[in-house]
Amino acid sequence: MSEAKAGKPALAGLVRSGDAQTEAVAITDFIFMAKDISNAYLVTTGDGDLMVNTGFMDNADRNVGLLAPHRTGPMRRIILTQSHADHFGGVPEFSDEGTQVIGGPGYAENWADMKRLQPFFGPRSAKLWSGTLNRGSAPKRPPEVTPDLIVEGRHAFEQGGRRFELLHTPEGETTDGLTVWMPDERIAFTGNLFGPVFLAMPFLCTIRGDKPRSVRSYLKSLETVRDLGAEMLITGHGDPITGADRIAADLDRMHAAVSWVRDYTLDGMNAGRTVHELMRDIALPENLTIGEFHGKVSWAVRTIWEEYAGWFRYEDGTTALYGVPRSAVHGDLAQLAGGAGPLADRAAEYVAENKPLQALHLTDIALDAEPEHEGALIAKKAALEALLAASGGSNLSETMWLKAEIGAVEKALGTP
Repeated sequence: MSEAKAGKPALAGLVRSGDAQTEAVAITDFIFMAKDISNAYLVTTGDGDLMVNTGFMDNADRNVGLLAPHRTGPMRRIILTQSHADHFGGVPEFSDEGTQVIGGPGYAENWADMKRLQPFFGPRSAKLWSGTLNRGSAPKRPPEVTPDLIVEGRHAFEQGGRRFELLHTPEGETTDGLTVWMPDERIAFTGNLFGPVFLAMPFLCTIRGDKPRSVRSYLKSLETVRDLGAEMLITGHGDPITGADRIAADLDRMHAAVSWVRDYTLDGMNAGRTVHELMRDIALPENLTIGEFHGKVSWAVRTIWEEYAGWFRYEDGTTALYGVPRSAVHGDLAQLAGGAGPLADRAAEYVAENKPLQALHLTDIALDAEPEHEGALIAKKAALEALLAASGGSNLSETMWLKAEIGAVEKALGTP
């Protein structure tokens, strides 16, 4: 049975699954896993050890301790499947003298961009993830990690009797993505190429904010992994996926589903439909249904639209070309409506009619004009709660956003 049909552990549980881990998970007699926001994997060889990712900096000492009983010699190499801190955060703790750190093309540039934009990304990430990760404090500062080797395309090496190939597979989450292939054992480490949950719609542009990921490049990377004929896929989260037939079938399904969304979007553009119409109306055929645990089908439509057509949509009109948003006249609209009260009343009616999005459009206007208007805040909270209930809680990104928004409204109302 496919994972989309069988059900999955909640994504929030996956990223926190290492909290209670007391010993490393033995995937084989030479591969061991420390669970983390993105998992760290130890591979033992006849000539020292190798790591595929090292986990988050806050958990580095824990991960070292979990994997220590399985160490067989010096750490010869650390391979980073992408330039996010939950992959390289433990590099200093795992490194020995002479350890070679390997990354993908653009690693340094991508990490530099993330650092430069921390004042922008930090609060956005905190809004979404602080309630899920329950850190209690800000994370440690990420270490400065500069790879000793950058892999362009494909790089093969042998270590202690084991053969490895590193393949550039961009756009799962970063352009510098790498897949680690062990051809003799037919094992592929894919990192977060397929997102935090396997057999799911990719998150082509995150709510936190990120460089949009090209659907074309994503599909090519998927094809690269599919062509390996792996008998085991070890991803960034959860248990390995095993069985060549199952892996091939799941990758075929993901490729077909994402291709279908791309074609649906481009055909809709040609037919003169707006991006909001396409987002609203899309429904994957049943035989192509995959999970929507982090990314969503409707969000993929929007990202694909903007990948092919850019940010300007003609239906937004002339004002979209300039630096004065529609919110600039929210005060005028509220005044013309007789104040925030009538808008709040109509928003409440929309909630009762099961039209929470229309309600939120009105509460945005009302609260821009009168930020503390109780009726508008109550209507907004009701609309958000309706969206949360309708979501079913299956998509972590959507759930985190809605809960954070509800919390902000409750704070404004002075209620728990």
